[in-house]
Amino acid sequence: MNDNVIHAMAGAGSPLVFLSTRAAVKTQNENKSVYEAVLEILEREGILGLYSGLSSSLLGIAVTNGVYYYFYERSKGIFLTGGKKGLSTLESIITGLIAGSATTIISNPLWVVQTSQAVHTMDSKTRVEKLGFLQTVQHILTKFGMKGFFRGIGPALVLVVNPVIQYSVFEQLKNFLNARRKLQRKGNLTDWDFFVLGAISKLVATSVTYPYIVVKARLQAGATKYRSSMNALATILREEGLEGLYKGMGSKLLQSVLTAAILFAFQRRIFLMTKAVSSSI
Repeated sequence: MNDNVIHAMAGAGSPLVFLSTRAAVKTQNENKSVYEAVLEILEREGILGLYSGLSSSLLGIAVTNGVYYYFYERSKGIFLTGGKKGLSTLESIITGLIAGSATTIISNPLWVVQTSQAVHTMDSKTRVEKLGFLQTVQHILTKFGMKGFFRGIGPALVLVVNPVIQYSVFEQLKNFLNARRKLQRKGNLTDWDFFVLGAISKLVATSVTYPYIVVKARLQAGATKYRSSMNALATILREEGLEGLYKGMGSKLLQSVLTAAILFAFQRRIFLMTKAVSSSI
């Protein structure tokens, strides 16, 4: 996938990420719609308020992609010995988990900065000067020290399973649909099929892991009332009910499901174009 495409989609989806982060961090039981939340932010912070933390998000995405690719290739090399050309499903999952864990540890400081920027003006009733990237880094260092950059690392590592769930569900659905098409003697899967399968698989993965997204956001935002990830889950469940573990899920699903659907369809189209070019050479 071209990095320019990923960054463009990240920029377009930034307001939704921003909204879900703020909603996840709020401890009050507010039933605001996405529309109402947008209007409130526009009124108090202006249009740029919806893009708070965008610079750190783009930097985080760039670092995440580069680090993940490096560790994935290094981990893949461990399995591809003796002339072996491909990874089994289990080997692919293990490789992905290794690369994902390494990437999470290395990139976590950037996501702490991004979350801090997104929630900095959240509780203010009036306009507050936003902190830039370096200002936020300085603020975290002053208030928490170096360990502040690794807040939320526990739930972040748990969330490494999110893409594993996503791709497992995607492959199962794809195999089921392919088998059904063959029985009905219909054609191959279309771009639209891949779009829908990508959306469904991301919907399942995000729904299953969302409570940890909430916990990660709160810890990265600097919440000190939680002793650990498990304590955070228990406290939120006790004080806010099950609803508290799914705050901001609407905007998060809209952003992540649409992004995943487009990426799956886009990847398939690129694969078919590459295959066609290779066949003509």
